[in-house]
Amino acid sequence: MAVEYPFVEHLGIERQLAETGSSALLLSPRAEHLNSFGVVHGGVLMTLLDVAMAAAARSLQAGSSVVTIEMKTSFLRPARGLLSGSGRVIQRGATLCFAEASIADAAGRVCARASGTFKYVRRQSAPAEAVDPQG
Repeated sequence: MAVEYPFVEHLGIERQLAETGSSALLLSPRAEHLNSFGVVHGGVLMTLLDVAMAAAARSLQAGSSVVTIEMKTSFLRPARGLLSGSGRVIQRGATLCFAEASIADAAGRVCARASGTFKYVRRQSAPAEAVDPQG
């Protein structure tokens, strides 16, 4: 069963690889991803980094999911154009996983890096009643 990630899908993040503790993602930024300087917003970059690390962590434990415990991000340069994200597991324990990720632009220049800690959790089904986004 494929797991749906509505926010990731909304952003247009494409998963290319998630196996043996590594992941690769792509994002073709759209106008709504940009900040007032015309470059990709830091929140979008942080989401791409978070998803890359989580995908790498999940690839080591089939049937489970992970939640982010903490994350440190460094923004190195403005991010423009097609972006590739890659994640990898640094260390895995019974319940926690330590990972890192980076985002590069089409020229291969690293735009942002992150490290994070993730906790393995059993996937639970969504609540029967949907939350009305209009309140």
